[in-house]
Amino acid sequence: MADAPYDQWMQFTAQAWRMMGAHPHYVAELGCGTGSLTRYLLERELEVWGVDLSADMLEVAREKIGRSHPHASVHWLKQDIRHLSLPREMDSIVSFCDTLNYIPDAEGVRQVFAHVFDALVSGGTFLFDVHTPYKIAEVFGNESFCYRDEDVAYIWQSTYDETVETVEHDLTLFVAEGNGLYRRFNELHHQRAYSLDDLQKWLGETGFSLLSITADFSTQQVEEDSERAFFLVQKP
Repeated sequence: MADAPYDQWMQFTAQAWRMMGAHPHYVAELGCGTGSLTRYLLERELEVWGVDLSADMLEVAREKIGRSHPHASVHWLKQDIRHLSLPREMDSIVSFCDTLNYIPDAEGVRQVFAHVFDALVSGGTFLFDVHTPYKIAEVFGNESFCYRDEDVAYIWQSTYDETVETVEHDLTLFVAEGNGLYRRFNELHHQRAYSLDDLQKWLGETGFSLLSITADFSTQQVEEDSERAFFLVQKP
């Protein structure tokens, strides 16, 4: 299984901003990981806050962005996004790579939505994606995957629990350090499936206006066998 490249997440983001006539300057990225998408954001001359729970991932991001964009306006925050606290209001907040599937329960997702809402300026946008229930159950299931790009390689074993619609990912990651060497990480991740109906309901209860839900890096509607759902919402 090949994960979509980061340039497609950036393309989705840029198209959404263009469609809305938005020209954000202050942007937060939730679940920024090792900064692969952050680089694309910085190339648009934005001031970016990269937020992640993993100190190891943030250290890799800091080193990588320091090499590629030494003069960029970027800030790194180690936070649980259920308790998001940003130093200023943002024009836009993005959260891709199925970050919200890592939130273990509905209350946690609602907390994220509430903190994002509070962190945005009026008219600000929130863009995020999630693995669909179909992908959690049918694509991951009980499978093994391998992946490699210029920044990271991993071996990935998934175990699905249909009683609670969760999947456990046992990952061994090798992250490039820039000198021909790789740093090894062993991580155990848990993800949960959330129905699109529930996500729409919680967004509405928070106060967001739903602008679009699309599938798999396209402008098409989400179907039964779609693997990713992309949300574009706005704070009134």
